[in-house]
Amino acid sequence: MAGTYGKQKTVRDMILSLAVIGIAAAVIYVFVPHDDHAPDIKRVDYRVELLTARRAASYPVAAPEGLPSTWKATSVRFQGDEGDRWHLGFQDPDGQYVQIEQSTEKRADVIDQASQGGSATKRTERIDGRTWTRYTGGRYDALVLEDTPGSTTVVAGTASFDRLTKMATALQLK
Repeated sequence: MAGTYGKQKTVRDMILSLAVIGIAAAVIYVFVPHDDHAPDIKRVDYRVELLTARRAASYPVAAPEGLPSTWKATSVRFQGDEGDRWHLGFQDPDGQYVQIEQSTEKRADVIDQASQGGSATKRTERIDGRTWTRYTGGRYDALVLEDTPGSTTVVAGTASFDRLTKMATALQLK
């Protein structure tokens, strides 16, 4: 009988210890601040890089004009040593990603990198007198401009085709 009393005490102590730990965890969870929404992405100013790209690139560089301020520029870069590669990334009003990619590199490579594995569909769109082909199936959906002289122009992202079309409509090639 002496052995039974010791085992009961050990089990009771273990249950009490677990209860104390559970209460401590609950208190920490309630009083330590935690944020469940996505972090706010910083807006970037791309004007200087755009001017540099337009001076240095061998093709007309695309950038949007007239987009509402709810479209937030989030990334920009021009790599003149790598096929005059121009990148401009945005967060659309719904929080989705939209990017503009241009380069003089091999067309298939530019499209594959911008769409991350997308394939051409049979659907095209006429936007401001220019023909764009839809690409799907990759990480990003994409619109590819068919008649850019000397380069490949791609608008791609996680946003809907409506948003990609809105970006393509706002693009000015200069």
